[in-house]
Amino acid sequence: MIIARNDMVVVIAGDDKGKTGKVLKVFPKKSRIVVEKVNFVKRHTRPTRTGMQGGILEKEAPVHVSDVMLLCPKCDVGVRVGVKQLSDGSKVRVCRKCGEMIPRP
Repeated sequence: MIIARNDMVVVIAGDDKGKTGKVLKVFPKKSRIVVEKVNFVKRHTRPTRTGMQGGILEKEAPVHVSDVMLLCPKCDVGVRVGVKQLSDGSKVRVCRKCGEMIPRP
């Protein structure tokens, strides 16, 4: 997956279109990610032990990777990302708009 944990992304589809946030979790097998303050769902919980309060909690739900774009630090917009191999054999992510390397967090 090109998108990793702690990357900044912008949502390009859905109810939260246009919002930006940090990636909290990545699920590569399902091609989904959890983005901070995006795609909130209400979870009805029951108090499980004494002293714990039940109720309606709001938390982030996973979104599909195709619904987000990586945020380029130089362009400061959502961009398509390419992969370039350096002379030492390591691979780096590259912004398709400006050609700048996007470091892994």
